[in-house]
Amino acid sequence: MTTLFTADHEWLRIEGDVATIGVTDYAQSQLGDVVFVELPKVGRSLKKAEAAAVVESVKAASDVYAPISGEVLEVNGALAGEPALVNSDAGGKAWFFKLKIKDKSELEGLMDEAAYKTHTA
Repeated sequence: MTTLFTADHEWLRIEGDVATIGVTDYAQSQLGDVVFVELPKVGRSLKKAEAAAVVESVKAASDVYAPISGEVLEVNGALAGEPALVNSDAGGKAWFFKLKIKDKSELEGLMDEAAYKTHTA
């Protein structure tokens, strides 16, 4: 299992040809208290950099972008009932959706944890 990060503060956990995607702890700290999460529909095909989900906090609404292209296999239904999970466990229980990876070469431009820490410093 590999974890990668985007400049837009999404994380991807890669297991085989499936990527689990969420927002980073840094992103949730910038958003403030999350009050609503809108997730993509299962079966939707996403292109890299396409808006895939929306996170609304008491401060603002932000798009969550697909870090890579693929088909949505599963969404985290727990976020609908408990959007505050994004604040309490951004890197774990508050994953947003799982994608079947269409093109693994798209992973090449993403950051590892050390590079992401430098990016947010």
